[in-house]
Amino acid sequence: MKTALRALVAQAIDTLRAAGTLPADLVTPDYVIERPKTRAQGDFSTNAAMLLAKPARANPRAIAQAIVDALPASDTVASVEIAGPGFINFRIAEAAWRGTIGEVFAAGEAYGRNDSGRGHTAGVEYVSANPTGPLHVGHGRAAVIGDCIARVLAANGWNVKREFYYNDAGAQINNLAISVQARAQGRGPDDAGWPEDGYRGDYIKDVAAAYLRGDSVEVEGHVVTGAGDPDDLDAIRQFAVAYLRREQNLDLEAYGVGFDVYFLESSLYTDGKVEETVRELVAGGHTYEDGGALWLRSTDFGDDKDRVMRKSDGAYTYFVPDVAYHLSKWQRGYERAITELGADHHGSLARVRAGLQALDKGIPPGWPEYVLHQMVTVMRGGEEVKLSKRAGSYLTLRDLIDEVGKDATRWFLIARKPDSQLTFDIDLARSQSLDNPVYYVQVSHARMCGLMRQLAERGLEFDRDNGLAQPLDLDDAACHELVAAIGRYPDVVESAGRDLEPHQLAAYLLELAQTFQSYYNDHQFLVEDAATRDARLTLALATRQVLANGLGLLGVGAPEVM
Repeated sequence: MKTALRALVAQAIDTLRAAGTLPADLVTPDYVIERPKTRAQGDFSTNAAMLLAKPARANPRAIAQAIVDALPASDTVASVEIAGPGFINFRIAEAAWRGTIGEVFAAGEAYGRNDSGRGHTAGVEYVSANPTGPLHVGHGRAAVIGDCIARVLAANGWNVKREFYYNDAGAQINNLAISVQARAQGRGPDDAGWPEDGYRGDYIKDVAAAYLRGDSVEVEGHVVTGAGDPDDLDAIRQFAVAYLRREQNLDLEAYGVGFDVYFLESSLYTDGKVEETVRELVAGGHTYEDGGALWLRSTDFGDDKDRVMRKSDGAYTYFVPDVAYHLSKWQRGYERAITELGADHHGSLARVRAGLQALDKGIPPGWPEYVLHQMVTVMRGGEEVKLSKRAGSYLTLRDLIDEVGKDATRWFLIARKPDSQLTFDIDLARSQSLDNPVYYVQVSHARMCGLMRQLAERGLEFDRDNGLAQPLDLDDAACHELVAAIGRYPDVVESAGRDLEPHQLAAYLLELAQTFQSYYNDHQFLVEDAATRDARLTLALATRQVLANGLGLLGVGAPEVM
């Protein structure tokens, strides 16, 4: 509907330019087509006249009237009126709304999808946890945000590559290795000589035991076998990383999250990509030496201060491999590179972008794009839940999935904007009540499936074509709101993809379920009159299809029975 109305307004503005009512060189402003605050104001409204008034040096209501007079004939619009300082309000024709319901059935699972990104590739990197322990709840939020961003981009036609970047190099991996070695040598976290920065969770004991038994671990086609020698630190390191990578993969699989590309940080060193990147930055004149360290002139590219690339001891700072890694994304054809990170990584964004700009490879400013998420607080019984015996110092994602299920975990971790603090209420997530949003949406879908089972049990028939042929009772507020909500779904999918905000879908699905519930409460469905029965069941089934489609983009199930 919004697309159709925008096209009508654009044609009217062009007509007014051609007639001289508006200056020929007047640039069309970025006006909006949106839902008014109240139904009494119509189905949609635009602020186009008010934005045009100032550059046209005219009264906004006069411009609004001119636009209304110039609107081309359309079967979409039933009536148009001017309100307030110059808003143009549209009421949609009943036949157009009925056509929207028909589109739902014609498209089925594809309803709401579009081709705006067709022919373009986007890489979405998410989770990218160090393989040093089980995934925690913060990783879970990153995983569902990244996974749903990938899903909504694909729904907008993009060719999406899902990517996991393994930080398998550096001090944390060394801490993992010496922790497993200590366990393999019979020491525990409370014993003298335990590594100062060692990992203390019970999972370290499990890794050490598997290594000593000579277990084999397969990860992405590679097999690593425990050597059994507690003194071979390199062998322990390789086994521990493989073991924990496999464990993380299994947790993500249980969470409904997968990837197309697994990229190892260590490969940037073994393939010489880090050294090559540094050489190019030096050759480009964007570096200098000071205090025995190599610095990047990142202030030349918008950073607040220059950054050390190579420390005086010869070790690279962490952002240097990040620059090399993102350069590889550009070279792999990612027109959009989207990285989902915790908000604590905010400080690294400017320096990575500065490094990429300094390479002078034609990479656009502002590339890559970042989506940052805030912390998650998990509550049970009014108290914060912090610890997991297995992890030692944090609540694991697997703990949460085991307690409340995959669907509730995904919903609660995606339902709010990523940059907002999130409180995960375990008691609410487990409850089978209408206060639980994911339960509310899923039970609404199941209720519509139940209507069809009851139809068969009562020996009644349903003719969808007859239902689509019946006029919609738009004077019935509940019917009107439900039809309008169904018609909004494609706009929500487009907006969620454009803004990289899949939480918009969760909010929409809850609103759609609530809107259907209002309609359900006011109407009998399995009535004797065939025309009425067919019309109401058609609306219910259209709603069911949209709920299923939206839940699919969130990776949440659409059960038929609850």
